Amino acid sequence: MFQTKKIVKIALLSTMVALFLAGCGGDNDSKSSKDVLAQIKEDKKIVFGVKYDTRLFGLKNPSTGEVEGFDVDLSKALAEEMFGKDVKPEYTEVTSKTRVGLLNNGKVDAIVATMTINEERKKEVDFTDVYFDAGQSLLVKKGSKVKGIEDLKKGMKVLAVKGSTSAVNIREKAPETTVLEFENYAEAFTALKSGKGDALTTDDSILYGMAEEDPSFELVGGTFTEEPYGIAVKKGNQVLVDELNKALKSLKDSGKYDEIKDKWIKK
Repeated sequence: MFQTKKIVKIALLSTMVALFLAGCGGDNDSKSSKDVLAQIKEDKKIVFGVKYDTRLFGLKNPSTGEVEGFDVDLSKALAEEMFGKDVKPEYTEVTSKTRVGLLNNGKVDAIVATMTINEERKKEVDFTDVYFDAGQSLLVKKGSKVKGIEDLKKGMKVLAVKGSTSAVNIREKAPETTVLEFENYAEAFTALKSGKGDALTTDDSILYGMAEEDPSFELVGGTFTEEPYGIAVKKGNQVLVDELNKALKSLKDSGKYDEIKDKWIKK
């Protein structure tokens, strides 16, 4: 009899602990996007994750220490459209490999960093509408025998960036080649210039920046994928997504979006 009562007490205690823990978890899980927006307004800042190594989109200027590019100017305009002068935009460096982790651990509020919208990523983050249409291409030394993806054969090396869709795509499109992955675009381009690969692959918009930096390189073969860029926020923040979409539409309707795009993207 005593043993039965003891078992019942233990069972009840376990149930209470489980309910308590579930309740604690529920408080975190129920944190809505309204809370995120409220926190941004309270802190008077919104932190965007941007690239620091991607010419035309997000590149740190060594002279000023400031990060510059299309993604940076667009995010500034979005912040002003959403919050006026009350909220200051701040920037944290992300790479293709680190951006989702930094978003999910709360280091950044939104990612504006040449991030392609795809079904796999939609499982990890929420995306806004498309803010830029790109397509994957190849960058080679002028005079290279590689004129397009069909020229990538066995024994050749293609350079890509870790965590990018480009690395996945090139393995599918040119399965006989060897793919070498680097931490960021600066490292990948340096490797190409030093002869460590036959071509570098990523979105054409990014490659145009590299070709602008060093005119001895060129894009070849056109594009072989569609890469629609979206702004990413932590999963479940639909209200924040809606506000960003509203601001993005307003910038496009007013012509401000085209003004920013024309400043940086001249292809």
